[in-house]
Amino acid sequence: MASESLTSDERDVLARIEEEDVDFLRLQFTDILGTVKNVSVTADQAEKAFTEGIYFDGSSIEGFVRIQESDMRLVPDPSTFAVLPWRNTESGKAARLICDVYDTKTGEPFSGDPRHVLKSVLEEAQEMGYTVNAGPEPEFFVFDKDEDGRATTETHDAGGYFDLAPKDLASDLRREIIYNLEDMDFEVEASHHEVAEGQHEIDFKYDDGLTTADNIATFRSVVRATAEVNDVHATFMPKPIAHINGSGMHTHLSLFTEDGENAFHDADDEFNLSETAKQFLAGILDHAPAVTAVANPTVNSYKRLVPGYEAPVYVAWSDVNRSALIRKPAARVPAASRVELRSPDPSCNPYLALAAMIAAGLDGVKRELDCPDPVRENIYEFDAEKREEYSIETLPPNLGAAIDELEDDEVITSALGEHVAEKFVEAKQAEYDEYKAEVSEWEHDQYLETF
Repeated sequence: MASESLTSDERDVLARIEEEDVDFLRLQFTDILGTVKNVSVTADQAEKAFTEGIYFDGSSIEGFVRIQESDMRLVPDPSTFAVLPWRNTESGKAARLICDVYDTKTGEPFSGDPRHVLKSVLEEAQEMGYTVNAGPEPEFFVFDKDEDGRATTETHDAGGYFDLAPKDLASDLRREIIYNLEDMDFEVEASHHEVAEGQHEIDFKYDDGLTTADNIATFRSVVRATAEVNDVHATFMPKPIAHINGSGMHTHLSLFTEDGENAFHDADDEFNLSETAKQFLAGILDHAPAVTAVANPTVNSYKRLVPGYEAPVYVAWSDVNRSALIRKPAARVPAASRVELRSPDPSCNPYLALAAMIAAGLDGVKRELDCPDPVRENIYEFDAEKREEYSIETLPPNLGAAIDELEDDEVITSALGEHVAEKFVEAKQAEYDEYKAEVSEWEHDQYLETF
């Protein structure tokens, strides 16, 4: 008999485990870099997981704890229960539960848990009278494997933007990914081939900030697992091939009031944006350099963020073109009024990236920042003099510069928390230092026989 201390949601999960013939549970969480980790337990441990938590060694997890304080506890969130479609076998099924990480010494949420970081920012929004909705547009590439089963950079198809079969050979793969996502309760809104060969986008419905971060982490796992089953490799690396478009994750954001009204909508405004929306937008622009370190967290991210490949590198906003960092999309109904940040890429930790974006916007609301005028011309065609005339700054050109901006931004580091900010900067500075010491093939081609 189930413990009386269980909530109704936890009881529902136990019932589904039995109904679905689930024999293994994956208790998932993410490290500071956004890599999904899991502790696998048998299904009969589910009740214990809810009532006591499952203990694990956090000393080997990136950015978690020192070895002398390594015991951590996973507490599953029952709302995240889902059967893994690709793990069904005759002997039973596997399911996952996304977990919060707790400090065993204090019994409090672990400050280094990225999910806790986002929850803290969302609680701040709630204290201000808002809930946050977010909608991502993650892109990815699909590549063939070589005879040894290793990923290549040979694209799986030769399609282009919105192409159909036979050029878009991956349409069947996208369909299978969508079926798997729907089996895990995703509401998929659209999918299509992207601009580059082998590049794809699948958009799922917006949701509250925490659910959206959970969904991004799940989406990446589903895409990669489905590709693996089909003997191809899917990657969310921002720029896997030089001289073609990279993969982004444009992110739509809006605030709703406690009575369910969209705080970003104003029917009397030229752009249908309220003062709150404009202040939120101004906050993101103000903190954009520091946000970039979190939303574009790899050396490779900055190979995408260069002019000429439709990547947003100019700190400005617009309602009519996509050359600016932030776009105001058209909204058919008041509830759809939102802003779209176009710089993030899908290699980011979704919890930390959303926390940074939202914290930046909320700071703009708290400080009642003035929103600059929109730039309605194509900024890609501006020269340096004209960008200076319009006071348009550019995003950091590399990971090192972005990390410097993050360290100097008290609002974003405070949102991440002392532990995460310190460990994140430490890991990323080491990554950038290692990159600087490498000698690339480009350098061999340019200099080996010249000097």
